[in-house]
Parts: sequence; C-alpha cells; structure tokens
Amino acid sequence: MSLRKANWGLKLFAWRYIPLIGFCSPKIVRMDNSTLEVTMPHSWRTKNHLGSIYFGALAIGADLAGAFLVFSKAKSRGVNANFAFKDVQGQFLKRPEATVHFTSNDGDIIDTMIDDSLATGERINKPVSVVVTCPSLYGDEPMAIFTLTLSVKAKAKK
Repeated sequence: MSLRKANWGLKLFAWRYIPLIGFCSPKIVRMDNSTLEVTMPHSWRTKNHLGSIYFGALAIGADLAGAFLVFSKAKSRGVNANFAFKDVQGQFLKRPEATVHFTSNDGDIIDTMIDDSLATGERINKPVSVVVTCPSLYGDEPMAIFTLTLSVKAKAKK
C-alpha cells in the first residue's frame, strides 16, 4: 500500500470511527512490511500546559504505530482482522517539545499473530513496542517507549 493510500485510509478511519485521531493530525511517513512510522505535529491541539506533547496525544500516536500495520496487512491479505489493545505500559523519558515520530518495527510479530489466529481460530495476544522520538530537537534519542499488548483475531473473508 502506498503512503498516499495509507494516509487516506487513516483519515477515513479516523473520520468514520475515532474522530479524536483526526483531531491530532497524524501522518504516516514510512510504512513497509516490518515498520510503521507516524508523525504528529506539535500544535495547540496536541500540546499540554507545559508546552510538550500531551500524554493523550502520545497514547494516540502509540496506538496508531502499534496497530495500523494490522489494518493494512489484513487488507492486503484479504483477511478480516479484529484487533484491540489489552494493556499499555509507557516510559516517559524526556519532554517532546516539537513534532514527534512514533515508530514500531514489529511487522513480523503482526504477521505471525495473523497467521496463528487464522490457523487456530483463536485470539492471539502479543506485546508490540513503539518508540517516540523528536528528531528536530533530539535526533533518534527516545522521548518515550510504549509496550502495548496487541490482541488480534483473524478469519478469512467469505
């Protein structure tokens, strides 16, 4: 799926199901078989009273980076996949005071989860990680690290 198509899919999904995602103006900047990178601007919509990206906005970005690959992989494979997060853990290391990037490199884990769920018919739960960076201020230094337990149940389309 091209980045343009992925971003349109993200906008449509946000508009239809979770408008709060759209309010934060995320954008997919990199997506391949194993990696998804989403940016979110540092703006009045995403900042807190201290001038850094608000916790809720960070959670939205981590959610997208951790789950959008499920959506795109299932669609490309012609599979129905229901997914949600069972829990989340976050380590906040530094205040991100500019545009943030959320990166997950767990595409292989997601492929395995979809395969296992198709084979067993069961819901599969595994942790995925998302690293938050603020490249314009700190390069690749992590601002936060999220670990989310992703829960996927997949079935072939009829």
